[in-house]
Amino acid sequence: MQAVWVSMAVFALAGSISPGPVNVIASALGATQGFVRALPHVLGATLSYCAVVWLMGNGLQVLLALYPQIAQTTQYAGAVYLLYLAARIAGAPPRVSGAEGPGVDTLSAWTQGLLQGVLTQSLNPKAWLVALSGVSLFVPEGPDSAARLVMFCAISGVVCFVSVAAWAALGRLIRRWLAHAPYQRLFNRALAALLVFTVYSMLAQAG
Repeated sequence: MQAVWVSMAVFALAGSISPGPVNVIASALGATQGFVRALPHVLGATLSYCAVVWLMGNGLQVLLALYPQIAQTTQYAGAVYLLYLAARIAGAPPRVSGAEGPGVDTLSAWTQGLLQGVLTQSLNPKAWLVALSGVSLFVPEGPDSAARLVMFCAISGVVCFVSVAAWAALGRLIRRWLAHAPYQRLFNRALAALLVFTVYSMLAQAG
């Protein structure tokens, strides 16, 4: 059993630590708003990914095979949302750096960040493909399939949270460099361009 959960963790890490929309936005939030303010996005993305894995393990892959237009519609919706986020990041005004205090985060800010993380992950085709591959590998049909799915969801959630949080921390590390407004604008536009390239790659593969 130990070999199984180790393999699950390695697989989940390979899928969640690589660059993608969720990680790019986490890095942008960490750089411009600080690590603490990036946590709602990290948590939202993690909860969403756990839900995606659970849905795949409960037969959603069969539905997608029968109705591929569902996946295509979701892909286009994700492209539109990612382009919207890219435009927001590219046009974001430079933020004045300041200390992070315990009273900085409001309930509305956390709710907004959580929702953004959920939407970004839910509309991320990479998340669905990785979840589908993982379920196919680690959740075979049989009497213990339910227990395997719970284990895979739990491990995927922990690894996803750590991976996305690492990108937010990476953004936080370069925050001092971004204290200069021109550098911050350049950073935002580079991240926005990376998101646009992600959308282009996603649609090119679909075509």
